[in-house]
Amino acid sequence: MLLLGRKSLLAAVSGCVILLLASSIHGASDSLEGLNQSYKSVQPLELTPKLSLQLKLHAFLLWSSVGFLMPIGVLLIRFSSNVKSAKAVRVLFYCHVAAQVAGVALATAAAALSITNFENAFNNTHQRIGVALYGLVWLQPLIGFLRPDRGVKARSVWYLAHWLLGVVVCVAGVANVYIGLHTYRERTGRSVGLWTALLTAEVSAVALAYLLQDRWNHIVRQEEAATGEERRSETETSEEPSYPANDHKEVAVMP
Repeated sequence: MLLLGRKSLLAAVSGCVILLLASSIHGASDSLEGLNQSYKSVQPLELTPKLSLQLKLHAFLLWSSVGFLMPIGVLLIRFSSNVKSAKAVRVLFYCHVAAQVAGVALATAAAALSITNFENAFNNTHQRIGVALYGLVWLQPLIGFLRPDRGVKARSVWYLAHWLLGVVVCVAGVANVYIGLHTYRERTGRSVGLWTALLTAEVSAVALAYLLQDRWNHIVRQEEAATGEERRSETETSEEPSYPANDHKEVAVMP
């Protein structure tokens, strides 16, 4: 009886050991597979002529959308606030709309090119930001078309949301272009210094124009105020009575 108990205990222990060994081997194989996948993810990307062209086209579409057209659209609509001609304001508004619509179309083309031709594991920052960015790019024109009429209380809330979302799209888009260039350099080993410098110069010019618009508005208001004061002073001066230098008659003294 005792012998049977020992045999059953030995069999149970042996079974547990076998199960542990099997699970260890399975876990080791899973770990090895994970290491292989991570090793593959950091391997340099083998560029074919077709893939190289697709990557360059994707980068150009993304830059021209969120890095050029949309910031230009923001500058146009801000510039329209300083224009007094109703026709010029209308032209600038339609140019703003055209720039934004073209930017959305190019961003959509960049997304379609990425989804159909590239790896979509979403295991890097560029792809994750890109997914969120595409959603914001489509949300922005939707908010623009839902613009309330002037005088409505929701107009100020709409304006703040539309402006803030536009700035976020432009800033996040430009940042993602930089991240994409960095990822391209890491995966291919090719230099992107020239493209980074050109992008930095373009972004700096747009940012400078954006900042100068506020200062320009201040300068215009100051000049208008100074002109109004000069006209007011000239009007007051012209209304004052003028007296001749010598308006009295000389009296001759008779002897």
